[in-house]
Order: sequence, then structure tokens, then C-alpha cells
Amino acid sequence: MSDIKHTWTKEEILEIYNKPMMELLYEAATVHRKFHDPNQVQVSTLLSIKTGGCPEDCGYCPQAARYHTDIEGNDLMTVPHVKAQALRAKASGSSRVCMGAAWRNVKDGEEFDQVLEMVRTINKLDMEVCCTLGMITENQAQRLAEAGLYAYNHNLDTSEDYYKDVISTRAYKDRLDTIGNVRKTNVTVCSGGIIGMGEKLEDRAGMLVALASLSPQPESVPINALVPVEGTPMEEIERISIWEMLRMVATTRIVMPQTQVRLSAGRTEMSHEGQAMCFFAGANSIFAGDKLLTTPNPDVNEDMKLFKLLGLEPQKAFAKKEQPESIDEADSKFKPLGEKPRWTRPGHKIERNEEAKGKKAAAK
Repeated sequence: MSDIKHTWTKEEILEIYNKPMMELLYEAATVHRKFHDPNQVQVSTLLSIKTGGCPEDCGYCPQAARYHTDIEGNDLMTVPHVKAQALRAKASGSSRVCMGAAWRNVKDGEEFDQVLEMVRTINKLDMEVCCTLGMITENQAQRLAEAGLYAYNHNLDTSEDYYKDVISTRAYKDRLDTIGNVRKTNVTVCSGGIIGMGEKLEDRAGMLVALASLSPQPESVPINALVPVEGTPMEEIERISIWEMLRMVATTRIVMPQTQVRLSAGRTEMSHEGQAMCFFAGANSIFAGDKLLTTPNPDVNEDMKLFKLLGLEPQKAFAKKEQPESIDEADSKFKPLGEKPRWTRPGHKIERNEEAKGKKAAAK
């Protein structure tokens, strides 16, 4: 739509974020009702198809191989296993399956071929399919699109300024380049971030500036609250309050009116009342299931009780965009190129990440 603003500044976003709470919620709810059905919330299931052993050093992540956490790693799931999980998710009310693999970037080969078959399989169940697999090239994005992928998730995590205090093994530009590669296909973009990692309010605004400046804006923006995990560099950071989450959800809704705002990690710490206020403020998607990759999440039955209490309905699959076609591998126009892209390794050191890495070495 031509009336969507892409030229937000940090100052403008902070002015919205810091409004009196009642004014902020009223404005966000008004925007939400203009572009969305306020009584529909999409239910997605997040499935970790390959857990642990990631070579990155993201300060919040228990899947990083360099940190001493209790996460049990597993090899890539089989297609039949993923199909069974998808059918279970569909039966419990989910319309989207999001598959996550703890990879730095996608590599052409047998494992990626297996993921493509997972995408085809789930799309043929009439469910939206989303993947988060790390950085991808344009050709890999095209192959995912041909398989029937609906969305690709690649979070910016935080502002460009604060990013270097969270991750040292890849650059912010790599995130934007991956989103750019997805945009060259018919796959929708899912990109958001995490609040409560020790960032300033200016960093939250900076992340929203980066996302809102994209044209088109991401169809989906997950807002995560940091879940501190023992063994990670951020294990001792105090959890954010529901009021901060509310402000972030409401501001995101105002700045990106057509986007699905996803109430993601951290919901286990929210009361029913807190979640209801987030829905009022513009959140219209949640992740169901007992885990979000590796962190706890409310039970799906509890979510359905909350929906009933609030008079909410699960959004049907493909309500926002028509279902993509799945093209069989034999008919694919895009073949593996065996690419070896030179994704950035900035090389600077983050003190708390190095300390957490040292704890793992000492524990061996």
C-alpha cells in the first residue's frame, strides 16, 4: 500500500514507544483493526529439525557449540518424522510449521535436499511452511521457493549498533543480504529480534528502523523476550517486564501496520492478562508447543483455553497470501551450484562471549 511509511527515524519511533501507555495501546489497537481481524491469531509450531552444534557465538543462544549448556544436539530429522510432527501440529490448531536448523548458512548437498523435501511434504498438507536455516544465497532461496516455502525467517536480532556486542561471527550486512536474497523470490520474509539483551531503548528503535525501512516491510516480525539460559553469556541478565514487551509490540504494530506481529519467546513468563494486552496491542501470531527450538513455551492446550476465554480464533493457513505450488525436484529449474559464499567473519572479540566459551573449556 502506498500509505505505508518506510522512512522512520529512531527519534520518531522512540516518541511512539514512550507515549503514555493508554495512548500507545489505543493507537496500536486502532491501526491493528484497520489492517487485521482483531479476533484472529495465527498459531505456528516451531520444530527444531537439527539441534545444537552451531558454530556461531550468538550471546543469547544455547545451541552455540562453544557454550556449556544442557542442550542435547541431534542430527537432521528424517522427512517422515517431520511429516508426523506437522500432522500433529495441524491437529492441534497450527496453520504454519516453522523448521529451524542450527546452521551458520545453508550448504548445497544431501542435507539441504532433505530440507527441500520436508518443505514439499508440509506444503502438500496445506500448511504454511517457514524455514530458518541461517544465511542463504539467491539460488538456494529460489530452490526453497520452488519446493513451496511460504516464509523464510532471518532475524536482525537487534540494532546494527548493538549487534557487535551480541555476535562476532557474522555481520549485520549478512542478515540484510540474506533477506535481500529471499526478496528475489515469491517467499515472504519473517524477520524480527530479541529485546532484553542489555540493549538501550535506542537499539530497539534502531532495529525497528532497519525492519520498517525494508520495502516491502517484512510480512512477519517476531518479537522475542530474552530467555536467559544457563551457560550462555547472557545467563544472568534480568528478564524484561511485560510493560516493555507491550510497548515493543504496540510500537511494532504502529510502525509496520500490515505485518503479522509474532509474540514469540518469553510467553511462559507472561500471565493470561499480559498476553491478552499484547493481542490488543497488535500481536496476531503465537508459537504453540512446549518448546521454541530449545526454550520453554506454554502448552498448546493452555493456549486454546486462552483463545476461548478471549473469543479468539486461530487464523487459517494462507489467509494473507495464496498457497505456493510445490515443484518436484525432477522438474526444478534451479539446480545446486555448489556455492561457497564468503559470508563475513568480523573477527572482533566480545568479552562476555569469550568468558562463557572459557567456562566450557574449563568444564571439560
